[in-house]
Amino acid sequence: MKLSEELKEVSQPIIDDIYNDPFIQDMLHGKLPEEAVYFYLKADASYLREFANIYALLIPKVPNIDEVKFLVEQIQFIVEGEVEAHEILANYVNKPYEEIVTEKVWPPSGDHYIKHMYYNAFAKENAAHTIAAMAPCPYVYQVIANRALNDNALNRESILARWFDFYSTEMDDLVVVLDQLMDKLTENMDDREKEEVKESFLQSTIHERNFFAMSYNQEAWDFGGAS
Repeated sequence: MKLSEELKEVSQPIIDDIYNDPFIQDMLHGKLPEEAVYFYLKADASYLREFANIYALLIPKVPNIDEVKFLVEQIQFIVEGEVEAHEILANYVNKPYEEIVTEKVWPPSGDHYIKHMYYNAFAKENAAHTIAAMAPCPYVYQVIANRALNDNALNRESILARWFDFYSTEMDDLVVVLDQLMDKLTENMDDREKEEVKESFLQSTIHERNFFAMSYNQEAWDFGGAS
């Protein structure tokens, strides 16, 4: 079994948890609380900006020019294309997206996730480590979206169904390329380093779950002391 296939297999229990957690379930039923939408959009705007920066760090490490071109296209997609999914959520709460994300949030779970990706980009020479930290993001969205579209509980009358429509196809090419890179870059790795890559992938899958949960609960830093 290729490593990319193994990573997908071992991450399924976590993705099942994500799907059954309140954020996705409420979205599925068309009743996601507006406060959760606002928080998610603010946090994801910050996350995606850093995700694009990490792509830029990954570019010098990939093997050939075609992969470089693809990653450059992905940076452009993050900056422009993925806004379409955000606009769906903004329309759900009936407020302009740009107005929502004017206010930034940087909650603990998002902070931990972003720093996990940066650590792998800066500390690990082999790009497979960075890819392992990044790949769960598109993969989780792809799996959840396709599962939702085949779920009889999906509220097709809600605009939120279009969010699942978007991610059911838009992540496909990216997942394929990241899988190919993962398998190519880990081909000559020893078992110890492959386990590190696997753990990084699973940690990011957990971070994905935490990201949805922090949005649903409006997570904030608690430094103690006087409020």
